Amino acid sequence: MKTLENDNPLLLGMDLPYSLEAEQSVLGAVLVEPGCLSELVERLRPDSFYRPQHKALFNEMVRMFTAGEPVDFITLLEAAKEDEIFQSEQEAKIYLSRLMEIVPSVRNLGAYVDIILDKQLTRNLIEISGDILNNARESGAEGKLLLDSAEQKIYDIRQGRDARGLVPISDTLIEAYDRINKLSGEDREQYLGLKTGYSAVDGKLGGLNKSDLVIIAARPGLGKTSFALNIAAKVAMKQKKNVAIFSLEMSSEQITSRMLSCEAMVESWKLRIGSLEASDWTRLAEAAQMLNKANILIDDTAGITVSEMKAKLRRVKNLDLVIVDYLQLMSSGKRSDNRVQEVSEMTRNLKLMAKELNVPVIVLSQLSRGTESRQGHKPMLSDLRESGSIEQDADIVMFLYRESYYQQQEGVATPEADTVEVIVAKNRHGETGTATLCWDGQFTKFTTLEEDR
Repeated sequence: MKTLENDNPLLLGMDLPYSLEAEQSVLGAVLVEPGCLSELVERLRPDSFYRPQHKALFNEMVRMFTAGEPVDFITLLEAAKEDEIFQSEQEAKIYLSRLMEIVPSVRNLGAYVDIILDKQLTRNLIEISGDILNNARESGAEGKLLLDSAEQKIYDIRQGRDARGLVPISDTLIEAYDRINKLSGEDREQYLGLKTGYSAVDGKLGGLNKSDLVIIAARPGLGKTSFALNIAAKVAMKQKKNVAIFSLEMSSEQITSRMLSCEAMVESWKLRIGSLEASDWTRLAEAAQMLNKANILIDDTAGITVSEMKAKLRRVKNLDLVIVDYLQLMSSGKRSDNRVQEVSEMTRNLKLMAKELNVPVIVLSQLSRGTESRQGHKPMLSDLRESGSIEQDADIVMFLYRESYYQQQEGVATPEADTVEVIVAKNRHGETGTATLCWDGQFTKFTTLEEDR
């Protein structure tokens, strides 16, 4: 056991748990069998070790592994001398030799790693507990904010995201190289961005990347809710992913009815008044069976805040996609007369939520009336309602545009089935442009042109 060196006065003098034998055995195993290092870099970081010399030694091992340099007794000894990990060259030789001798069995390496990670988890919990206690005693913040902060700290530990401060690029190169390697391999599909299910849209976006904040904006009645629900169904049913939907406008029952109508190809008005034929019931039963197997979670809490969303989503295992319908109905949880500032804070927090949960978050948004007076009516980024921060915080911004929508307002008859333009106005990862889909209003369903033929 070692005494904690921490700025928190509540933890001074407290002993922190660690296993000297496990740390030494893992480092020694690399010197005995260098090939095992590729396994270790996937599970351990230098901060996983407690003793400073052990952190420094593992950091050098990772650096050499990244650079493609051999890792053995001689190369590590030279690195230890250059970085002055030990007080003298003789001390370094003695200690590295001891590491090689102390390894009980390289075959038990996984068990040693488990011990190191368990001790690290306990240390992190002790440190976080001290921070929470210190904040509660000294902070003037509201109890709810303190609770959100404490819950976030515990969640970060559970997700393996420790607050490590500044990290050298040598540490992150391993992660970047590993991802590139996976994207180039046979199983590359599972590492690509989440597919929307619409080939024309995916061709522009390359899929929805983890931690992306995706804005889908349109004027009321253009089908943005239907588009989001169609994506949710395709992601959950075809890709077998877990989707969470926050509906601030419609009840969970209304959302479910919309999805049933779309999947069963039964007109939505029939569901509203209960006017169904035998064939409709058959299709509804089949659609209900498919939706029942889908991993879709719906929350219809009105005026929900980002903090409340995060608290609920943290409890969802293997979350893959979040949909919020829609931004202007959300609450910041604070009293404010400045709605622009309030929306700006919410979009920043939604982006942070996407990053923390490491999933794409699709947020629907209203557009201002600027499109109504403009010739052609096509939306632009400046039409995003109430805040320029929506454009700033979003990774992807898509607009829905149907010419028939404005023709109907002018009294021109249009068919139920029509085309809709999905305008990718911002794409942080690639090109912008327009994808064309088919829209069937009676089933509130979007399809690709290929499907419609």
